Amino acid sequence: MKSSTGPSAESSARAIALKVVVAGDGTVGKTSLVRRYCEGKFESSRVMTIGVDFQTQLVKLPTGAVKLSIWDMAGQERFASLRAGFYKGSRAAALVFDVTNPDSFAHLERWRAEILKVIPRQKFVVVGNKTDLPRSEGTTNAADYAAAIGALYVETSAATGEGVQLLFESLAKQAVG
Repeated sequence: MKSSTGPSAESSARAIALKVVVAGDGTVGKTSLVRRYCEGKFESSRVMTIGVDFQTQLVKLPTGAVKLSIWDMAGQERFASLRAGFYKGSRAAALVFDVTNPDSFAHLERWRAEILKVIPRQKFVVVGNKTDLPRSEGTTNAADYAAAIGALYVETSAATGEGVQLLFESLAKQAVG
């Protein structure tokens, strides 16, 4: 969790480090979510992630501080062969879709299967992003999908910041648990 004074170096040094991944189709807002959380910034135009990018952020949970190593996966199909190696060691994954794009929601099961090949007991958080925009009819079953796979469901807007902190706190709790 971010604070105005920032976490102390001492609490950061004592925090356990846990890897989490953020996966989903290209243009669903994965990088924007990570940047909003870690840097407090939102840019409406972004350059495509090539391969993977990662940032580290301290999250304070009731059980103590956790240092999340947040891995932002490239969503384009041409990077699929690279992604498997980057999933290794992750403790939880966010499956992100764009609530304005029903195809991105329909592809979540493919993303989940790709991750489960590498991490068979992976924990998930399903994320409906871009809630500040008009919602598509094809994404209204997201909470049901999340429940069916035993995942949490969170709605976010990287543009407004709504739900972003909850998303990463939920990922941290999944990674610890």
